[in-house]
Amino acid sequence: MKKYSFLLIVCITLFSCKEKTDSTVKISDNAVPFVWENANIYFMLTDRFNNGDPSNDINFERTEKAAKLRGFKGGDIKGVIAKIEAGYFNDLGVNAIWMTPIVEQIHGAVDEGTGLSYGFHGYWASDWTALDPNFGTKEDLKKLVAIAHKNGIRIILDAVINHTGPVTEKDAVFPKNWVRTEPQCTYEDYASTVSCTLVKNLPDIRTESTENVELPKQLVEKWKAEGRYEQEVKELDAFFAKTGYPRAPKYYIMKWLSDYITEFGIDGYRADTVKHTEENVWQDFKSVCDVAFAEFKQNNPEKVLDDNSFYLVGEIYNYGISGGKYFDFGDKKVNYFDDKFSSQINFEFKWNAAQNTYEELFSRYDSILNNELDGFGILNYVSSHDDGQPFDKERTKPFESATKLILCPGAAQIYYGDEIARELVVEGANGDANLRSLMNWDKIENDAKTQEILTHWQKLGKFRAKHPSVGAGVHKMISEAPYVFMRTYKNEDYTDKVIVGLEHPIGKKEILVEGVFEDGTILKDAYSGKTTEVTNGLATFESEHTIVLLEEKV
Repeated sequence: MKKYSFLLIVCITLFSCKEKTDSTVKISDNAVPFVWENANIYFMLTDRFNNGDPSNDINFERTEKAAKLRGFKGGDIKGVIAKIEAGYFNDLGVNAIWMTPIVEQIHGAVDEGTGLSYGFHGYWASDWTALDPNFGTKEDLKKLVAIAHKNGIRIILDAVINHTGPVTEKDAVFPKNWVRTEPQCTYEDYASTVSCTLVKNLPDIRTESTENVELPKQLVEKWKAEGRYEQEVKELDAFFAKTGYPRAPKYYIMKWLSDYITEFGIDGYRADTVKHTEENVWQDFKSVCDVAFAEFKQNNPEKVLDDNSFYLVGEIYNYGISGGKYFDFGDKKVNYFDDKFSSQINFEFKWNAAQNTYEELFSRYDSILNNELDGFGILNYVSSHDDGQPFDKERTKPFESATKLILCPGAAQIYYGDEIARELVVEGANGDANLRSLMNWDKIENDAKTQEILTHWQKLGKFRAKHPSVGAGVHKMISEAPYVFMRTYKNEDYTDKVIVGLEHPIGKKEILVEGVFEDGTILKDAYSGKTTEVTNGLATFESEHTIVLLEEKV
């Protein structure tokens, strides 16, 4: 009964907050609405993006020599802030930033067979309530969210509920009623994917448990030493009293993760290793996040960006859009969308992009998103931090990568450095370390080819950011050769429409726009900057590019 009372609180809180936020959102009639289904999300390994504060590069005596690209390299929150303020993300059309986990990591290092590694990636938590000093402070995070929001950029953090960090000489294992340390997953079916450890020495949180458990001894001792034990316990008592949840491991972690919503106003979570926990975990997590987001909006009306719900995107490894709402374990299919996630990462995109024509790719995605997945979203990518088979591993197709990713229906994930063809094969690196090289800011400043690639990504990204129709609209081909298509989007009183041409000859362009834009309409090609007036249903102009991005000039 207590569980149902919490769900009632969710509904009441969201309803009352909706009434509140509608009166505080200040968006002009001409503003482009932000739509998560059209989001241009920049995904970064925080440690590898930009070092804004060299003074925090070494903490907890993490000084052992790590294998190639497996130690901390200095990237931090201040480095992200600096690039927001410099306009880097706005120039790229980015309207959301997803950062790898920034909570405190294990202090020691381990060798999983690819060389000695530290938790630079953020997925080896030791304390969910604290930020790792290598990434920055809570004041840094507060500033990051404020500056990002000022620039129209949402912040997505990474939620890990499935596991703690590995056990080391410096990092004790959590109690047995918190974690299991065996068996290791074999990934043959549902049970051997969920009730097991992902790899050896990665303690698996007992997410199936509803047993009341005490706090781990190491956290109690740590918090007492830091002078915050009483406050943490007081907050936990209030959370469990409010929700009626048992003091089970998963609910402790959900509480700790929700604090980043109520305290800092983050806009979303990417959930890690979703298929390795019971699906009801994510239903509860959504409820907790929704309440926290409503509470933040109600308490901070001046900081409300819009009336969008809290964004939850799931990592169900190997989920593809072809599965619709379901992921198939072999012996069981699970729906991770309804009452759980707003969106799923689409691991299939890289294959579709390689094997399909533009029209095959775009029309198929349009059909699924506007039918079976209507009301939900997918997050497409061409490369990522743990996918060893990216679309363009050798970075020989950076222009095609951008065109297919940014113009495809669905949300787009730009993995840091995609926009400059950052190398994904590094001499001396093993395994996923190859995918995690340092962002090369020097090449952006000094290499002409890199600048050309970046400019292409910027033009497409800014076009997407201005037009919800690109990722969230309805797709329709206008002509096959040369290839031209339209996208339209309508939500209540807002309408958006664009026409795009790909692989056109250089020089004179004559684009059929009849039925989309009326004669006399002034159109702008966002790629070349040229303008033209629609005459006899045609947009005619000269351009030295093969891409056309037509929008109504305002």
